[in-house]
Amino acid sequence: MKDDNQFKYFSLSIIWVWLFIFALLPFGLILLASFLSHNDAHLLTSPLTIENYQQLNNIIYLKIFEKSFVIAGSATLICLLLGYPFAYIIARIQNRWKNILLLLVIIPFWTSSLIRSYALIAIIKAKGLLTLLLMKIGLIDQPLSLLFTNYAVMIGLVYNLLPFMILPILTNVERLDNQLIDAAHDLGATRFTTFRKIIIPLTMPGIIAGCIMVFLPAMTIFYIPDILGGAKSILLGNLIQNQFLIAQNWPLGSAFSAMLTLMLATLILIYLFVTQGSKKRAWL
Repeated sequence: MKDDNQFKYFSLSIIWVWLFIFALLPFGLILLASFLSHNDAHLLTSPLTIENYQQLNNIIYLKIFEKSFVIAGSATLICLLLGYPFAYIIARIQNRWKNILLLLVIIPFWTSSLIRSYALIAIIKAKGLLTLLLMKIGLIDQPLSLLFTNYAVMIGLVYNLLPFMILPILTNVERLDNQLIDAAHDLGATRFTTFRKIIIPLTMPGIIAGCIMVFLPAMTIFYIPDILGGAKSILLGNLIQNQFLIAQNWPLGSAFSAMLTLMLATLILIYLFVTQGSKKRAWL
């Protein structure tokens, strides 16, 4: 028993040291850098200032924030609409097809998302596979102009991030108590009512977790807008990248990163609040 406790404390100590070195310490440095100044001679210099956060009110940056929210939110909604039915079907299947469908969800992780994003160019470009297919079946009579548009960015985001929506929902659907669903049917509830009042509330933690896991990367992935959106599709991730690597304005880039981390913390708190609420309702 004593050896088990020592191993547990040793394991927890390693985890905390790892988190401190690779998570808390870098964030502390980013937070400190966001209050420093910048000039042509130094990436970071004194004095301390809040000017970097004041620049967040710049109309250009606000438009980029707004565009990032719209595109990331739309991609998250599409992933939810596509991922929830797929996750529900996988969870309810009790034969060999379940493992096959689950494998189809995991297979994209075997290839770099960067390579998969480049592969999309061959599909959605003006003379790509999608245009040729639609023209052959007679749905369109001229090539589609999808590449280097916001629609191409959303397609790339949904394609790369859909598994992150499916897996958390799948886990929650598998935990559903079938007796609750049967009881609802016995009491006269329709399938839609059962889905709306029982299945959706019980799987809400998975929905929120999936939305967080899709929304935040969609806000910050910079290579998908670069590859599929071109120079016109500058999102928050591209903005942070440009501030660090091109403009060499590390304090401003750090301020953007700090705001993004604050957003992440807010979403996680919302998830914990909903999860704790679900547990309390379950106990009642």
